Amino acid sequence: MAEAGTGFLEQLKSCIVWSWTYLWTLWFFIMLFLVYILRVPLKINDNLTTVSMFLNTLTPKFYVALTGTSSLISGLILIFEWWYFRKYGTSFIEQVSVSHLRPLLGGVDNSAPSATSAAAGDADSSRQSVSECKVWRNPLNLFRGAEYNRYTWVTGREPLTYYDMNLSAQDHQTFFTCDTDHMRPADAIMQKAWRERNPQARISAAHEALELNECATAYILLAEEEATTIVEAEKLFKQALKAGEGCYRRSQQLQHHGAQYEAQHRRDTNVLVYIKRRLAMCARKLGRTREAVKMMRDLMKEFPLLSMFNIHENLLEALLELQAYADVQAVLAKYDDISLPKSATICYTAALLKARAVSDKFSPEAASRRGLSTAEMNAVEAIHRAVEFNPHVPKYLLEMKSLILPPEHILKRGDSEAIAYAFFHLQHWKRVEGALNLLHCTWEGTFRMIPYPLEKGHLFYPYPICTETADRELLPSFHEVSVYPKKELPFFILFTAGLCSFTAMLALLTHQFPELMGVFAKAFLSTLFAPLNFVMEKVESILPSSLWHQLTRI
Repeated sequence: MAEAGTGFLEQLKSCIVWSWTYLWTLWFFIMLFLVYILRVPLKINDNLTTVSMFLNTLTPKFYVALTGTSSLISGLILIFEWWYFRKYGTSFIEQVSVSHLRPLLGGVDNSAPSATSAAAGDADSSRQSVSECKVWRNPLNLFRGAEYNRYTWVTGREPLTYYDMNLSAQDHQTFFTCDTDHMRPADAIMQKAWRERNPQARISAAHEALELNECATAYILLAEEEATTIVEAEKLFKQALKAGEGCYRRSQQLQHHGAQYEAQHRRDTNVLVYIKRRLAMCARKLGRTREAVKMMRDLMKEFPLLSMFNIHENLLEALLELQAYADVQAVLAKYDDISLPKSATICYTAALLKARAVSDKFSPEAASRRGLSTAEMNAVEAIHRAVEFNPHVPKYLLEMKSLILPPEHILKRGDSEAIAYAFFHLQHWKRVEGALNLLHCTWEGTFRMIPYPLEKGHLFYPYPICTETADRELLPSFHEVSVYPKKELPFFILFTAGLCSFTAMLALLTHQFPELMGVFAKAFLSTLFAPLNFVMEKVESILPSSLWHQLTRI
C-alpha cells in the first residue's frame, strides 16, 4: 500500500514537472485569468491606486537614490562575475542555476542518461575522458635546486604550484619507497623525507640518512633540491648511481625469494632508471649531447618495458639538437603508432620533419597560384594533425605568447604540455629554415576541419573539457592560461554590465533633469501598459460584470 502511494506521488510529481516544462504558457494565462477574476475581493484596483498615489508623492531624490543603488549593486555583481569567470572559466550565477535550481525543476531526470545507455553509449567517451585528463610526469622536467630555485632567487616568483609539487611527492613515494624500508634505517628516514613538505627538512633528512649508509635515494634528493648547479647535481647523481647499482644487483639475486624481495627489486629498478635518465639529462644540459644520446639508447635497451618515464621524448630532443633527422624519424617510426598514446612531442616532431622537406622553398603566394604539391600537402596535414592534438603549441612556437618554466607535471593536449614542448623545442623549429613560416601560414586552418572540437574530432578524440581546470592547478598564477576553444563571455556578465550602465545613466539623468525624466517615465509606463489595458477592456466587454457574484452564488 505504501509503495502504491509512493508511486502515485512520483507520477503526480513527474506530471507537474512535465506541465511546468512544456505548458508554462498555459499556466501563465491561467494565473492571469485567476488574478482578473479575483480582482474585486483582492482589491487589486484599490491597491494599485494606493501604490500610484504613494509613488507620486516621492521626490526625484528617491529615484536618484534607487537607480544609484541599483547601479552599485549590479556593478558589484559584475565585478564578482568577471573575477569568478577569469579564475574558474564559468559564470557563478549560471553554475548555481545548473547545480541547484535545475534539479528542483526536474532537469536532472530529463537530461541524465539511463543506466543502459550510459553503459552502452558512454563507455568509450568516459574512458577517453579519464585518460585524456590524466596528469603525466613531465619527461623533461627541470631540476628544483639548479633551475627552479634559481628562477625564484632572481624573480621572486614561485614557478611551481603546490598541486604540482604534491604530485611530485606522490611520485617519489611511489618510485623510491617500498614496504620493507622500515627494516633499513637509512631507507626508513628517506621514506619520511619524501613526505616532508618543508624542503629544508627533506634535505636534512637526506644528510642524516647518508650518515648511516650510502643511500641512493638520499643522493637523488640532494641532487634534485640542494645542488645549485647542474655540475653539482651530476656529481651527486654519479654517487647515487654507484650506490643504486649495488642495491640493484643485490635485490636482483633475491627477487624470487618472496613478495617483499620482489617489491624491493622493483623499487631498486625504478631508482636505477631514474638516476641514469637524470645523468643523461645532465650531460645534455652540459653540452655533451652525443654522450646523452648514447646513455638514453642504452637505458632504453636495458629496460625496454619501463615506458612510464617516456625516455624516448628525451631522446628525440637530444637527436634534434644533433640534427640527426634520420635517427629522429627512426624513433618516430617506433613510437608514433596508432596503438600507443600520443604527445605533443610526437605529433609536432613528426610535423617538423615533414615541414623540413618543403619549408625552405615554401611561399604562400606561389602555393595559392599553383596549388600545393604532394610533399607540401603532407606537411600541412601533419601540422593540422599536431594542432588538433594540442592547439596551444603554435602560439608559443610563433612567440605570440610568452613562455614560462615548464611544470613538473603536464596535462596532455593542455597548456602545460604546450609550454613544456615549446620550452625545449622552439630552438629546433627556428633551426629549420622556413618551418615557423609554414606553421604560421597553415596552423589556423585546422579549426575549419573541427568546428565543434568538444563534440567531434577529426583524427583524435574530441578535445577534453577538463584541460583548463587542470592547467590552472598546474601552472603558476602569474601565467595567463591558454583556453581552447575560446570561451565567450557568459550571458550574466553581459547582462549585469548592461544593467549597471543603464541604471547609472538613469541615476545621472534623474539627478540632472528631474522634471523631464518624470514626464518620460510616465509616458514610458503608459506606453508599456497600453496593450495590457487594451486586453483588459476587451475581456471586460466579453465577460459579464457580475461574474464573480454569480460564481459566489453557485
